[in-house]
Amino acid sequence: MSSVPPSYRGHRYPIEIISRCVWLYHRFPLSYREAGELIPGRGVVVSYETVRRWCLKFGQAYANALRRRRPRPGDKGPCPRGVDTCSCRYAASVRVADCCS
Repeated sequence: MSSVPPSYRGHRYPIEIISRCVWLYHRFPLSYREAGELIPGRGVVVSYETVRRWCLKFGQAYANALRRRRPRPGDKGPCPRGVDTCSCRYAASVRVADCCS
């Protein structure tokens, strides 16, 4: 697969608005309508159909980027407070486990 960034040329809205809508849809469990309703706080009205088209066109690149940033089993996680050196690893649950000082 080629890693060519998507072209935003010819779109009515700025890149920041398009990327924010697509990011919201792919990052959180939102519908197209809900992702579009969060944008008017920035002074822009976007229909859910526009968000759907953007997600179809640009969504795969955002989904791949989010998938790459997701922690993998065995990745080092944040160390708890007060511990300078440890080998923290992500556990199946939300808490950090397997830490040693």
